[in-house]
Amino acid sequence: MAVLAESGSNPDVDLLYDINGLAKDAPHWFDRVMEFVGEYGLLLAMVLLILGCWWSVRRRGGEDAASSVAALVWAPLAAGLAVLVNVPIRGFVERPRPFVDHQGLDVLVSGKTDFSFVSDHATITMALGVGLFVANRRFGVAGIGLALLEGFCRVYMGVHYPTDVIGGFALGTAVVLLLSPPATALLTPLMRAVERSPRAGWIVRRASAAGRRDALLSGTRKPLETEERDLAA
Repeated sequence: MAVLAESGSNPDVDLLYDINGLAKDAPHWFDRVMEFVGEYGLLLAMVLLILGCWWSVRRRGGEDAASSVAALVWAPLAAGLAVLVNVPIRGFVERPRPFVDHQGLDVLVSGKTDFSFVSDHATITMALGVGLFVANRRFGVAGIGLALLEGFCRVYMGVHYPTDVIGGFALGTAVVLLLSPPATALLTPLMRAVERSPRAGWIVRRASAAGRRDALLSGTRKPLETEERDLAA
């Protein structure tokens, strides 16, 4: 991959300069916004999107609630696993950051000394987005959109080549989809057990008013029955 980056006529490098060139023409405040969004903001937005999806699944309930929550739990687990898979990939490819080999880039984030391929940010956000799509298509489309925006921001900031981002998208997607069947097979029974728990069941399904009333009645019935038995004695 490092060989591909050596030629300025390479489409990967040309696209890097085209996208990063937008940062040079943009106002300073806009670059600062893009720096925050690309480094932290979209990751935070993805977490909030997952929480929103969980709240929607929990509120709706139904027979598929446990499997949907299991898919949501798998999304961050898959993202973490994808980052671990990326560690040996980065060490094997050893592709320097774009600003190391190419002059004239407007680098918005300093201090990046690790290798470039593949992008951790792109890997994490796409894994979360695809994981969301498995659990809920409506939220998943929004998540994948955020992941695509994250990839654009990483190139805009001058810290990744476009192929670093594409590689991250592919890695995150592959980990989620390839390991989703065994992960779901393990997590769904666990979520069903959590759903049946009187204390932790709220994680999977919101208790209905009737359910809460029955719980209160069952809780007050025992003292009444005990009192009746004492009087009878």
